[in-house]
Parts: sequence; structure tokens; C-alpha cells
Amino acid sequence: MASLTILSTTKPSSTLSSTPQESKFPAKSQRPFSSTVKFRATPFKVCAFPSNNNDNGAKDDCFSTRRSLLVCISTLPFLFGFHEMEDLSAKALQSDTNTYMLIREEVRKVLSKGKAAGVLRLVFHDAGTFEMDGNSGGMNGSIVYELERPENSGLKKSLKILDKAKGEVDAIQQVSWADMIAVAGAEAVSICGGPTIPVQLGRLDSLEPDAEGQLPQESLDAPGLKQSFERKGLSTQELVALSGAHTLGSKGFGSPFVFDNSYYKILLEKPWKSSGGMSSMVGLPSDHALVEDDECLRWIKKYADNQNMFFDDFKKAYIKLVNSGARWKSL
Repeated sequence: MASLTILSTTKPSSTLSSTPQESKFPAKSQRPFSSTVKFRATPFKVCAFPSNNNDNGAKDDCFSTRRSLLVCISTLPFLFGFHEMEDLSAKALQSDTNTYMLIREEVRKVLSKGKAAGVLRLVFHDAGTFEMDGNSGGMNGSIVYELERPENSGLKKSLKILDKAKGEVDAIQQVSWADMIAVAGAEAVSICGGPTIPVQLGRLDSLEPDAEGQLPQESLDAPGLKQSFERKGLSTQELVALSGAHTLGSKGFGSPFVFDNSYYKILLEKPWKSSGGMSSMVGLPSDHALVEDDECLRWIKKYADNQNMFFDDFKKAYIKLVNSGARWKSL
């Protein structure tokens, strides 16, 4: 995939004004939660111990009842605390909703269809470093430290666009780069005619760059691509669905400003096999490899025939991608 190319280079430092906010990676995912515990009161029985030593069953029942009563009394203060936790959860949810709407509003002020492909590429290059082995990399905003790497060439402009929007959001409510990029990528898809993709907020930013060499190389064949995505927890179907993002930009898959299923239709035509001209320059080796693989080809044909299916599967895969490796703030 063009958006996930790997080349070796040195580690840079970001010159952007905004700084990441929390602890270093890798770290295990930790999502906000709200209480869903339900409690049911059961009346306690009053019992007296029988004098008959052989009546052990009744005695055991009575001890069990007394233990239950003691447990209930000892946990009463915590039960009242759960109601307070639910109130906090509701307030946090409303705050996230307001922040989410604010991010979308500010992103749309600076994002045009012509800039959408670059912003979407930011998402792939930030989240695409995730590796399940060691739970390293992922959607953590570390891309701000990695802009000088050859595979991230051109992304400075895209991040600079979002930096302006982030400044406006931060003036009202601090937001992580990971959240900012995840929402901006979804908006890039939407303004170009693609599906509306909801994005959960609460990701924490890394304080250092991710390891190099984690993005899939554009020269990989289909088996290599599938193995690379499998290490990131993504299936072959999700590989093919996410590859549909190449419909945006200058790769030759339909209009560079329209998000649709043209990518798959053109893959089936294999224009790069023509004798010459611009058609031979359509796509990259990783794109060409997909259509030569039977498993990938099955999904390519489905998405070429059914744009709604593609939109639905892309939305699901995108949400999974931007949650990959994320560490979440707690309430």
C-alpha cells in the first residue's frame, strides 16, 4: 500500500507547537468505562440454631445468611459510589460529544477535498505501526516525531493543516494528536462522499516515536501484505477494504477527490499491464498484488459490485484501525 511504505532513516523530532500529553508507549489499551452493575435485594431469613447437633443443614443455611448480611452491610458505601460514577460517566460522555463536534467543525474549516488524501494518509502512517506482538505502536500521535522519515514524505503539510485546527480546539478543550488525526481522517472520507465514520475520543499521545520498519512496504506481494496486516490484528477482508482509501489522491483510481469504489473496478481492469502511457502508471506494486491473490480477489469483486458493502466494511475497518494500540484516558 502506498500509504504504508517503509524506508529506513534516523529518528526526528517534531517542530509543531502542540505537545503530546501522556505516558510512553507501548502500553495496553485501557478504555473509559461506565457501571452496568445491577443490584437485587433479597430478604434475609431470621433463624435460630437448633439444639440437635445432627441438623447441620439448617445451621449451614443460617451461617450463609449471616455471611450474606455482613457482606451486604460492608459494601453499602461502595454501592452509593457507583451512582456517583454513573453521573461522572454521563458528564464525561457529554464532554466527549461536545469536543468531538468541535474537532469536526474546526477540521472542516481547514480541510478541502484536495487535501483529504494527505490527511487520510496521516491516519494510516500513525496507526499502521501497531504490532500485536509486544502491543507496540498504533494510534498514539507519534507521527509528530516521525515526519522526517522517508516513508512519511509529504505529511508535514497535512499535519500543519491540522495543527491550525488543533490550536482552535485546544483553546477550548485540550485534545490529543491521536484523537485529532483519527477524527480528521474520518472527516476526509466524509467530505469526499464516503461513509460517515464515528470516532471515539480519549486516546493518549506517545512521548516518543514508534519503532521504525513497522509499516507494510509497498513492494510486498499479496502473501506478504496479508502477513503484515495479520500481525496488526487485521484480516484479509480488512486489508482489501482499507486499501480502498487509495481511491483518493493521485494514484489513478478514479477521481482523486471522490471516495467511492472506483479503486476495485479499476483493479479488475489491470490497466498497468498496458503497453505504455499513463495507464501503466496506475497504482503501486502492492495494489497490483491484491488482484492476483484469490482471497483478495473475492473481496475486490464484491466491493466493485457493491459500493454500500464497501462503505460499511471500510467504516468498520477504519474504526478498528484507529483503535489499534491506543491507550485510553480514564475518567
